[in-house]
Amino acid sequence: EPQQLELATTSKRKLRRFIVIDEGVDKLYGSKIREYFEENKVQHKILTLPTTEEMKSMDLVLNILQEVQDFSIDRRTEPIIAIGGGVCLDIVGLAASLYRRRTPYIRVPTTLLSYVDASVGAKNGVNFLQCKNKLGGYTPPVASFLDRSFIQTIPRRHISNGLGEILKMALMKHKGLFDLLKNHGKYMLDTKFQSCSGFTDHGDAALQTTRIAIETMLEELAPNLWEDDLDRLVDFGHLISPELEMRVLPSLMHGEAVNVDMAFMTYVAHVRGLITAEEKEQILQCMRGLELPVWHSGCSWALIKTALKERLKHSGGQPRMPLPTGLGVADIFNDTSEETLERAFKLWVKE
Repeated sequence: EPQQLELATTSKRKLRRFIVIDEGVDKLYGSKIREYFEENKVQHKILTLPTTEEMKSMDLVLNILQEVQDFSIDRRTEPIIAIGGGVCLDIVGLAASLYRRRTPYIRVPTTLLSYVDASVGAKNGVNFLQCKNKLGGYTPPVASFLDRSFIQTIPRRHISNGLGEILKMALMKHKGLFDLLKNHGKYMLDTKFQSCSGFTDHGDAALQTTRIAIETMLEELAPNLWEDDLDRLVDFGHLISPELEMRVLPSLMHGEAVNVDMAFMTYVAHVRGLITAEEKEQILQCMRGLELPVWHSGCSWALIKTALKERLKHSGGQPRMPLPTGLGVADIFNDTSEETLERAFKLWVKE
């Protein structure tokens, strides 16, 4: 805003920023980021950390807070900046929410998954006692800065991983988004979600896809930011996957584990008669086209039963199971029998 800009540029007080950056991102973009702060005469401290799922712990949060304390920020006017993937954004968000009870922070996602998922909403957290995101809170960032050019330097598998969360929103809420993924998924993988001119057959599929994914996510999250209502379509793919992901680390990435869960739930929806055999095949074909796993040997019947028991503990005693009822439409179900689940599991494994 013009007034804020004028205040910032005319103030005699030196601008200061504390930045946490993933070490992989730092290798690629660290010099540019440092150059930016130096050119704008911003006094800054850049903390480079390994932010992987295995490192997502309270210890890392405390390390950040020690550095924040040493740098001595003003919690009202000096937001902490997180630059990295979803794990980095989650850890820094939790650290900021704890420091002086609540310090503002800014998210800069650098992976496709964090661009469409972690950058949106209020949640942050860390893993605890081998449980995913068991410690955390709801503190939204003051801003998320979205720049798809970061995605051009991430490996193809990481882009596919992000497509898992985009597909979730497509199956739950948006047939048009599903069609975009089905028709342009491979092209977006090949071009790493960059806007390319000269490919008129595809239009700007990457821009459309990310925009719709974020808009549908916001539609779901904004009215229910603190999850007072536990019936959430965005939980599709997140009933079995937390248990699976932690059990098989590091063989499955988050979006891949979510997709394995979604593939199984697609069979559940089919066995229940909610979707046709043709719709089931269309969904699985789209998943394969996005280079996502549709099955994993670690997802045993015993694990599924354990995961669903865990689900009941934190969802008010109901499974609250989101299932597709067509392509791009869905509902929440509490009446799926164990027999139906087992039939779906056997068919899934067989096929």
